[in-house]
Amino acid sequence: MIPYGRQDITQEDIDAVVRTLKSDFLTQGPVIPELEYKLCKYTGARYSVAVNSCTSALHIACLALDLGPGDILWTSPISFVASANCALYCNATVDFVDINLDTALISIESLKEKLEYAEKEGKLPKIVIPVHFAGQPCNMEEIHTLSQQYGFKIIEDAAHAIGAKYQNNPVGNCLYSDITVFSFHPVKIITTGEGGAAMTNSSKLAEKMSLLRTHGITRDPVKMKNKLGGLWYYEQIDLGFNYRMTDIQAALGISQLKRLDQYILRRTEIAKWYDKKFKDVAVTPLMQKSDRSSAYHLYVILVGEGKNKREKLYNYLYEHNIRVNVHYIPIYRQAYYSNSDTLKVADMYYQRTISLPMFTNITTSELNTVVDNTTKHIGLIRQ
Repeated sequence: MIPYGRQDITQEDIDAVVRTLKSDFLTQGPVIPELEYKLCKYTGARYSVAVNSCTSALHIACLALDLGPGDILWTSPISFVASANCALYCNATVDFVDINLDTALISIESLKEKLEYAEKEGKLPKIVIPVHFAGQPCNMEEIHTLSQQYGFKIIEDAAHAIGAKYQNNPVGNCLYSDITVFSFHPVKIITTGEGGAAMTNSSKLAEKMSLLRTHGITRDPVKMKNKLGGLWYYEQIDLGFNYRMTDIQAALGISQLKRLDQYILRRTEIAKWYDKKFKDVAVTPLMQKSDRSSAYHLYVILVGEGKNKREKLYNYLYEHNIRVNVHYIPIYRQAYYSNSDTLKVADMYYQRTISLPMFTNITTSELNTVVDNTTKHIGLIRQ
């Protein structure tokens, strides 16, 4: 069986975790700030807040930007539900911006049109979350320019995109955003088992997110309202959460981070190999923009238009032990979001999209099996 994604764990990773298991700290120890420092060094951001999932990072990012009741958040419908759920956690409203079919990234034209209309209606978003789908960054400079005009904040959902670059700069530097979030789930570029991080250049936002991840508790006398007790005293000054990452997870992340550039090179190599093999086949890989380089978390193809073509290919590959996937069902199509408006391009994309196996340790034999079976079935469809 060939999975669509799989982690790459080495002996170095195992040794790093074992060292932490034998240390004095399994959580709230020195390894977490070490990971945060190295994430900052890699991305160029000033601050990093490591948490137990990218979902947690999205939640505290929204809270740090004061999203609340009566506010509106916009994001892409072609993403995991967490990109939208973070708004609902804050009792805010969520709405969706359509995508470009060729990249599956948020459409700048659709965003402009929606902003113009929302301004007239008095319903502008407080936060926009562009999703760097499949590892390719969105057009962040354009989105940032619009944020200056319409007054919204930006959270980059880079769950797919650690190691990617936009205008030759690492994703996560927050040059065009307030906060960027990463995911370290096992199928992502690097893993901590479960885990995530929020990057920012704002000391205020970093401080707020750090407080929220640890129950809203501080031991800093300067921040306390009551000057009571001795060295043991701590004080809850906000309603926070237990979103902490463990030192065990952080140790794995530090070890994985050493190989991040190597992973990106390998994923790029696989994507280019797929591109070459599918050049004369009736499938369309996502377009890659020249001013950015993808982390290639996913390799997505669009199957030709026609009833059930994607479903038939999916089933055929599954029957041949190739575990492809679909990224994603538009969020507004989920039962919980059933009252949301639908979007033409996102729906069109969903009917045609399929994600082929993409992971760093996939073998040449496995790649050939994927391509041969895909090509064979597409050939059958064309007949």
